[in-house]
Amino acid sequence: MSFNIGENVGPYRIIEQLGQGGMATVFKAYHASLDRYVALKVLHPAFREDQTFTSRFQREARVVARLEHPNIVPIYDYSEYESRPFLVMKYIEGDTLKARLNQGPLTSEEIERVVNSVGAALAYAHKQGILHRDVKPSNVMIAKDGTMYLADFGLARIADAGESTMSSDSIMGTPQYISPEQAMGVKDLDAGTDIYSFGVMLYEMVVGQVPFSADTPFSIIHDHIYTPLPLPTKVNPNVPEPVQRVLLKALAKNRLDRYTSTEELMTAFKQAWTEAGVPMEGTAIVMRSTSLKEKTDSKNQSAPADRPTSVEKNRATQRSPWMWVGIGVVILLCFVVVVFAVRKNRATPPPTPTVAATLIPVTQVLPSIPQPIEPNGNPTPVQNTSPELTVAIELAAKNPKDPDAHLALALALLDAKEVELAKEELAQAANLAGPNNKDFFLKAAEKFKVRGAWVPSAGMYLRLAQTYRKDNMPKEILNDFHEAVYKATEQKDMPLFVSFERIENADPPLSYIARGRHALFYGSLEDAKIQLANAEKEKPDMYEVALLKAEIEMKTGNQAEAKNILLSLSSDPKAPEWIRFMAENYLKTIQ
Repeated sequence: MSFNIGENVGPYRIIEQLGQGGMATVFKAYHASLDRYVALKVLHPAFREDQTFTSRFQREARVVARLEHPNIVPIYDYSEYESRPFLVMKYIEGDTLKARLNQGPLTSEEIERVVNSVGAALAYAHKQGILHRDVKPSNVMIAKDGTMYLADFGLARIADAGESTMSSDSIMGTPQYISPEQAMGVKDLDAGTDIYSFGVMLYEMVVGQVPFSADTPFSIIHDHIYTPLPLPTKVNPNVPEPVQRVLLKALAKNRLDRYTSTEELMTAFKQAWTEAGVPMEGTAIVMRSTSLKEKTDSKNQSAPADRPTSVEKNRATQRSPWMWVGIGVVILLCFVVVVFAVRKNRATPPPTPTVAATLIPVTQVLPSIPQPIEPNGNPTPVQNTSPELTVAIELAAKNPKDPDAHLALALALLDAKEVELAKEELAQAANLAGPNNKDFFLKAAEKFKVRGAWVPSAGMYLRLAQTYRKDNMPKEILNDFHEAVYKATEQKDMPLFVSFERIENADPPLSYIARGRHALFYGSLEDAKIQLANAEKEKPDMYEVALLKAEIEMKTGNQAEAKNILLSLSSDPKAPEWIRFMAENYLKTIQ
């Protein structure tokens, strides 16, 4: 069970839920004896029996207890209540830096506060021999008075002892802000990893977006390791050149090429800011919203440094274009064969749902349709590439910048039951299509939908939803978007490819439903109920609210109540067809 609003947890009374992450939920609570509010960070029930996570919780308390700094959120206590571990932290009334960035560009004064506050907190932690390892805007709290705090040392490492708050480093950090060496699983990390992540934050603040972004964590991590940093001035010409130099050094792939300390980075950044004639107070850099991929591609095509010399042009004209096609085909074939071989020799245990067997996933109830995804959500290794897959590989090699060619390859990989490769290829196709290509996103979403591949389908519908304002999305597309997201929650890895945060930005009530249903299958019943309550409060007449409520009643064994809800849904002519169909099929399992 999770904590409930109004519940007394030892000396603390739960007031409200403040936030929820992948490992823990944070509540606001009142401590009567000291007459103050505190924040309780409670471990998710699903991880309570896992010593890895409980040890991480305990170590987080020990690590932060060593840190006394005005810009680091202090931890007051570590305790357990009815076998539920939780941390007691200072309650910060305010919002996160991520929320502030979502509202628009920072002023120079705000940038200065971030540099001074976060930089000072990191510098202090590093002097204590502690690395944060998850520096990002959502871990920076901004109090009502403007004071900034670095929070969540859940991934912290005691550098000198090599001790991590995880017994293994299976949870590495946040892909958009992760350092190359941390992404590669390097064990002997130093301050350079936090300097890189802090550099990504600085890049985001002055350029207007993170340097690397894609649909899947794998793609982002790959870019941090191998892809050259997009030049800030090419993404946003308003970035001063001296500031660009600082960002290039802070985000060097080789940590030996970065600044040696956070203080050195802070000093260099502020000097560059002043040198550029942009004082640290009173001036805001105007951000640009154009996508990184589109901007960097167009700039690179016109950059003089990218143009071939006359000798290179002559050599190129002497080569048959089919030679390049052949090379591309060979490379792609080798890539696919290698991945197939690796997957064939690597046994992956299927995910284990935590819900009772009485709750049957909809993919086992719906009528027979092509199912390239195995029931357990894992791809089946392919012994040989099919003729269709070979043709798709050749087409993508001949048309490397054609999103439709990469979409065809993604579908061929899916049909070959190489689900993960298909998702990666789809992400590549979507990036090539550009951020506002409605036709492509709709086509891709529908093609994956008819194959029952709900996670990639939901990802494409989400991209499509983001091209519309919230009030003008066609009803049919909105309905398909909701169906894909709802059914995608049956896959354990769904949040890795279709994040709840992105769903929330497009459709807040749907994000609660998605969190709740995913928790029902892979989390806890209590978390599912909390998310359902959030959705019901936001949009009580939403059909998905009733359907999820019925599924929760089935899980709790209240078949009579579930049956009443399902009968109502199945007989409602205004309900979407997929809702009625799911309700009818669930009724068959009850009757």
